[in-house]
Amino acid sequence: MPKSVLELFNQKEILNYLKDRKYPTMLGEELFPEVKRQSLEFDMLTNGSKTPVIASVHGFDTESEIGQREAEKKAIELALIKRKMQLKEKEIIALESPRNEAEKAYLMRNVYADIDALVESIKARVELMRMEVISTGKITLDENGLDAVIDFGVPAENKATNVDWSSPESNPINDMITWKNQLDSAPARVLTSTTILAKILSNKNVVNALFGKDSTRIASVGELNNYLEQLQLPKIYTYDNKYRKLNANGTYTKHRYFPENAFVMLPGEELGETIYGPTAEEIRLQRDPSVDMKVVGKILAMMYEEGKDPVSTWEKAVASAIPALKCADEIFQAQINIG
Repeated sequence: MPKSVLELFNQKEILNYLKDRKYPTMLGEELFPEVKRQSLEFDMLTNGSKTPVIASVHGFDTESEIGQREAEKKAIELALIKRKMQLKEKEIIALESPRNEAEKAYLMRNVYADIDALVESIKARVELMRMEVISTGKITLDENGLDAVIDFGVPAENKATNVDWSSPESNPINDMITWKNQLDSAPARVLTSTTILAKILSNKNVVNALFGKDSTRIASVGELNNYLEQLQLPKIYTYDNKYRKLNANGTYTKHRYFPENAFVMLPGEELGETIYGPTAEEIRLQRDPSVDMKVVGKILAMMYEEGKDPVSTWEKAVASAIPALKCADEIFQAQINIG
């Protein structure tokens, strides 16, 4: 007897598929390693500094100077991220009544491709949050009725805006030295766009510093980074990956994860964590004795039915997640004019 769609793609099968599926690693996953917790809220320490506060010398038999805690706990709630796609009636008929095994396998691969696309759409939204944290120190949630901003407290003195590296008087290397000296600990790397990197490489004062006055040579990224290293400045890396957004009219527009005008000095260690938590769908799965909850990952995918007219079968991916920045005072964020 032919199996129904929900039998073909039962929760156990989908979980096993996701357990073995490897998706491309995004830059943000390396900077904010992913962890799974069992709560939708967590406490984050904010406004703390790694620069020590000096103690005072005391005379004997005098009371100790009283210190204070600079860092404070801030409760952060994970963001719920989800997306679904519908299997049309013709697709349901084809899956449940295939003409042969080859056609059945082909149709099932199409469904798993949908699941891959849904999971990667969740990963893309998390990556966008991570890059927003790096470039602005904040996460803005202003979609689907949400209106919230999570501020991780990058100090105002660690930011620069309207920096113009196109003018003949500008000197990006001097700016980098100034920004590095603003930080209490030396940055280990810079993240920016190829647009900003091109501005640096073509800047007259940068070319003169590399090759001598009035040189007409074009600097390479390697030559620039070698020179920066000699000045004990961090090497420059670029990130230009994009995602697509579905518009209300069915068209797509491309957007960048990392802003094109951003130039950010970063420490060498991990910047924080990407925290995943439970979802209502995951909690409901605990009622199903056939599901091994240990194989449930950070992003949950499923298939379900609803309605009788028309018959509706949905593929869905869902996660609760937020990146948490732990080194706000070790970052310098600049916005470079690109016009």
